Amino acid sequence: MLIGEVARRSGVSARMLRHYETLGLVRPSERTGSGYREYSGDDIRRIFHIESLRSLGLSLREIGRALDERGFTPSALVGDLIRQTRERIAAETELLTRLNRIDAADPGDWEEVLQVVALLQALSSKSVDARQRAALSSGGQDALPVEALVEAVLSETDTNVAGALRWALVRSGGADGLPLLVEALDSPAAAVRERAAQCLAELPGEEAAAELRRALASADAGVRGRAAVALGNRGVADAVPTLIDMIVAGRNDTDAADALSVLASDTASADRIAAGLVDRLAHAATEGPARGRLTQALAGIPGATASHALVELSADEDRAVALTAVYLLRLREAP
Repeated sequence: MLIGEVARRSGVSARMLRHYETLGLVRPSERTGSGYREYSGDDIRRIFHIESLRSLGLSLREIGRALDERGFTPSALVGDLIRQTRERIAAETELLTRLNRIDAADPGDWEEVLQVVALLQALSSKSVDARQRAALSSGGQDALPVEALVEAVLSETDTNVAGALRWALVRSGGADGLPLLVEALDSPAAAVRERAAQCLAELPGEEAAAELRRALASADAGVRGRAAVALGNRGVADAVPTLIDMIVAGRNDTDAADALSVLASDTASADRIAAGLVDRLAHAATEGPARGRLTQALAGIPGATASHALVELSADEDRAVALTAVYLLRLREAP
């Protein structure tokens, strides 16, 4: 079969077939009487083998080794190809993400494109100062897309930078980032779940509040706690059971007690909260340190129910609880 017919049937151009011959990958085994290259069936099969290996990403040099070296094993080469492909996919994915971020910023000209690119690069810098400057800048007129801010804050380990990013997220409105934050609440990484909950806690609006209510049912105690404190400070009574649980567990108990005092803004609410604290104090499973924290929490709850509970606790068998109750009663009686 002559080169033109081989090119037509194989889909490999005559020019490429000549290149293969130059490299020694394919050597037409016969010549016609006029000196033209003539390919045998084995030559054709070799061409298809070459094309198959090229489709896997092998270089022509690697293909030559694979076809000609005796004892050549593909395992190491295939492993390298897998690694290279993963690296290429990661790089392309990163590029696609960056392009999407730029597109979401809706730049009006190339100067704005360059500003967005500079901010995105700064947010991924190893320098804490550079990341913080970028976060603070993105809260102004050079605001980054919300998705970029959410992605940055969920991965940020520095407390100050994370705070600046949350501030920028609040300044941006943050509503577009809610789906990403809600998704992050189920992250396998506890630190990511905690950051997502903290972001949600600082976002204003009913949509964020609704997600915080749902977060009260989270299996992660840290997420529940962040949601409960935020909701308590917003006056949402649904947070009361979780806040009391936090005081018993000694987990952010001061913040939880402060949130309960905010919720105890009227007599009916104050009496319900005081009754909830008293019930936990009386529970057989509530141990000494937890009883002490529950007693201290009564300090921020006004009304007769809390006062009556402190009077009874002043005679408690646990001396620490009794002394705390006596001290709090004196504070209440002071002019």
